[in-house]
Amino acid sequence: MAAMITVASYNIRKGIGTDRLRRPERILDVLDEVDADIVALQEADRRFGSRPSALPLDLIAGRSKYEPVPFETRPKSIGWHGNAILVRQDIVILGHDVIKIPALEPRGAVVTDLAIKGKGLRIVGMHLDLSGLWRRRQAQHIMSHLDNMNPNLPTILLGDLNEWSLHGGCIKDFGQSHRIAHTGPSFHAQRPIGRLDRIMVSDGVHIAASGTHHSEKAKRASDHLPIWARITLEE
Repeated sequence: MAAMITVASYNIRKGIGTDRLRRPERILDVLDEVDADIVALQEADRRFGSRPSALPLDLIAGRSKYEPVPFETRPKSIGWHGNAILVRQDIVILGHDVIKIPALEPRGAVVTDLAIKGKGLRIVGMHLDLSGLWRRRQAQHIMSHLDNMNPNLPTILLGDLNEWSLHGGCIKDFGQSHRIAHTGPSFHAQRPIGRLDRIMVSDGVHIAASGTHHSEKAKRASDHLPIWARITLEE
């Protein structure tokens, strides 16, 4: 029987909640509630100065089951333009890279190859532009980058696409080769109406269930709610 794992995406707004307080420990509390095996984070690094992680590394190490994929872009940072990936500590990290995308504002994507129970899986985390034209350029660039990666692995793309359209824009671009999980609205956390956060899977990945995580703590920890999908890797 194929092993089932849970993936999630969460824009953590640099640890600042809807009460305007920066409390990164609340983000870890919400991640405990979601209980995913792999998490793509957006806005995971602070914006100014040395841009350290909004989730302090000692906090992650001391009170969570995760380790960050080491993109090694800046000291004390866990991501690239705020994109980071956390994986359960028993998952093997085979490789990782950043994807430099065309951008009107500072944006990027990250990719990592993982081994889970002997099977390979590629994870892409992203945070796309506010401009629809640039989002489409970024989606096309990411897909082109993946097309040129070896080996070819089952792939899950996660992130804040900033796309309000349900079927057009960059959703149409990603949808040419990926299936979109039905996760529901995730923004704004206190009254979600926008499906800005998305999970998309390639051939070789089966979506068993998906949704948006609603809890009282999640409504306060960030202005986005986390989204999740339970998946299996097809034999």
